[in-house]
Parts: sequence; C-alpha cells; structure tokens
Amino acid sequence: MAYPPSPAELPRHLLTDAVFRRALSERNFAVVFTMANEAKISFNRLAEACGMKAERVSKVARADATVAAFETIERIADGLRIPGVLLGLAARPWEDTARTTSTEPDDGDDPMKRRQLLRGALAAGLTGSAIAALSDTRQSFDQALTGFTPADISDLEAAAESYGYGYQGQAPTRVLADLVADFAEIRPLLDMPQPVATRTRLCRTAGQMAGMAAIVLHDLGGRREARSWFHTAARAATESGDQQLHAWVLAREAMVPLNYGAPKAAADLAERARQTAGTAPTAAATLAAAVAARAYALSGQTDQARGALADADRLMDRLDGDQLADTWFGHCEQKHHVHLSHAWTALGDTGRARESQDRALVLSAPTSSMTRTLLKIDAAACAHRDGDTDQACRRATAALAALPPDYRTGLTHSRAMDLYRSIPAQHHREPAVRELQQVLAA
Repeated sequence: MAYPPSPAELPRHLLTDAVFRRALSERNFAVVFTMANEAKISFNRLAEACGMKAERVSKVARADATVAAFETIERIADGLRIPGVLLGLAARPWEDTARTTSTEPDDGDDPMKRRQLLRGALAAGLTGSAIAALSDTRQSFDQALTGFTPADISDLEAAAESYGYGYQGQAPTRVLADLVADFAEIRPLLDMPQPVATRTRLCRTAGQMAGMAAIVLHDLGGRREARSWFHTAARAATESGDQQLHAWVLAREAMVPLNYGAPKAAADLAERARQTAGTAPTAAATLAAAVAARAYALSGQTDQARGALADADRLMDRLDGDQLADTWFGHCEQKHHVHLSHAWTALGDTGRARESQDRALVLSAPTSSMTRTLLKIDAAACAHRDGDTDQACRRATAALAALPPDYRTGLTHSRAMDLYRSIPAQHHREPAVRELQQVLAA
C-alpha cells in the first residue's frame, strides 16, 4: 500500500541526533516539537501532520501542555514519520516503504542512494537541508575516527579555564547562570559515542564546571544545592580518573559544612580529600590540609589543627608552576593566607592571624570583594578575642555595609553571624553590638 507524503516529515539528521532520539525515548514532545520547528517545520505544518491544533502544538513546545494519550502519540509518529521503535511503539504501517526505515546512518550501505540524496539536496544550492545532509555525512565519518574530538570540547575546556579565575567583579548570580549554561552543553556530547580519551576530557571539564557552580552556590548560601553539585562534580571527576580534581572537589565540598556550622563533618570530608590527593605537593593536597586545619580549629581540636597547618605550610613551600595559579583550581599565596587567617583566628592566635590577614589583603585584587570582606571580619573577630568587642562590631558592620549588594551572600553573613554569636549576651545592648545585629537582620 502506498502512503501519501507527510506535510511535516522530519529531516533525516534529526532522527540520528542524540538529543532528539533521547527526547523521543522519553516522549518529551516539548523538545521534539521545538527541534522540529528549529529544523524549519512550522507549528502549522506540525499540527496538520499530527492531527492537532497549531495552538496546542505551540503550547507543547513551550512545555505549557503535555502529550500523554496513546492515540496522539501514534498520530505524531505517523505524521512526522518517526519509526515506532524510537517512541516505544510497534513498527508503523508505512515503515516498510519509507526512507526512514533504518534509524542508523546508512553511509556505505547504499552508495547510489546516498549519492542521489546528496544530489537532490544540493540541487537548489547550499540550502539548510543541503548543509544538514553534508554535515550528517561528515559527522558520521568523524565519529568513526578513533581520534575524533568534537570542536565543542576545546571551547568548553577554555570556558572552564576562564571561569576558574573567579568572579572578576561580576555578580555571583551572573557567573552561576553562565557556568550552568555552558555545563549543560556537555550532556549531548556525553550521550554520543566517544573515544575513551575524549570522554575523559569531557568528564574532567564537567567535574570542573560542576565544582565551580557548587562554589558559587556555597557563596550564595545555597548549602543543599551546593552539596548536590559537588556530588555531581565528584562523580564526573571519578569517571575522568583525575585524582587531583577529585581531591579538589572533596576539599571544596568540605567548606560547606565548615562555613555553616558543622566543623566535624568538614574535617571528615577534608581528610577524605587529603587521602585522595596523596602526599605529592599539589594545589589540591595543600587546600585539603588548610581546610582540615580550619575545621579542626573550629571544633576545638587544637593539636590536629596545628598539625594540619604545618602540613599545609610544608606543601605550600613545595608548590610550583600551575599549582600556584591564582585560580579556583590553584593554591596561590593569597589563598593560602586567607585559609590561615581563619584557622589562626579560630585557634585564638590573633598575632599570626593578623599577619595572614595583612598579607592576604595586600595580595587580593580590589575586585575581590567577598574575600576582602571575609578577611576584615576575621580581623574583627581577632579584636573581639583581644577584648575590644566594641571595635570588633564596628569593623564588621563597616565591612558588611561596604560590600556590594550582590556579594551580601550566605557566606559573608554566616561569618559575621559567627562573630555576633561569640559575643556574651550581656553585651548585646551595647550600641555597636546592636548595630551589627541590625545589619545582620536586614
């Protein structure tokens, strides 16, 4: 039996697209209709082919409506000439004679058919369908090459490197939005068959981006979300086989409970990071030791804290090259003193704490608003420990007031709240203490 042509038959390259095939398997018709529309098939043509109203097709594409009825799914399969197997259906009646019977690329299986299809596509010049046919042939060959590396990977690796330089004066929420948007581009590449070396690079980049997204979420006060992203980063790092990246993720994750009131849990995570990093002088190993020192200091384990500080200093003295980079992945002198400042402050050694605070402030860029504020709050905590609670509160209040609104986040608020909670209740009516409390409550 001959079946009439569909007014919205899908181009062949869509049926071999990994993202599109996944959407079909999940019956995610928002993605199906959107990608079909991007392939120059109007919603009116889609509606006509599928026996639906154009308005409903548009709503489904926007995810304002869903498709669940079995009969509708069958109409979509038949109208768009989607092989039944891709939608979990039996083979459709038209599949015996349709050119989409095979859902795999047929390069080489029928050279004459391939030649005719290319000639037909190119007859009108370099149109969209012609370019898609050419790209389909080239990409299928690229994927067969053992050393094939999609160009996207280099771009994503470069993006991860640029994010590693931190906020650079940008609002954390903007950095987070850009990070997650780029991170999302890795998924389609992982869905494609890749050589081991290529998949390793993808997983490493995914681990870096997920870890940095977690850092921003931590800084914004999103503790639960930060932990989830750190877990994703750890899984990606493990699959990449990069032990140092895995150790870095664990050490960074330890800073979530560290900065939000669970130092013992932080110490456990930091020790896992130290074990994962090993004894070689790396940025991850140095970070893990420094975070462990802070966690032990906050939990009152003085000897363990001093031991971890000594290990961190010893590792720091042996770092070189990229390990000393001033990025989220490196451990430069400025970062080291930021960690020492908090550790020595928690231990009550205000002399050493101030030395680290002064050195870190000298090395911190003027745009490092969050870091500079945390150092100033540490300095205020030192003043309180030395008996000048009035001056401590005034300095902390001034630091918070000078902070740009975008940086008045969970982390800076939490550190200042730690200072306020350390002040005995009998001082809470004093003007400077009350002013700090009001700023924290705002």
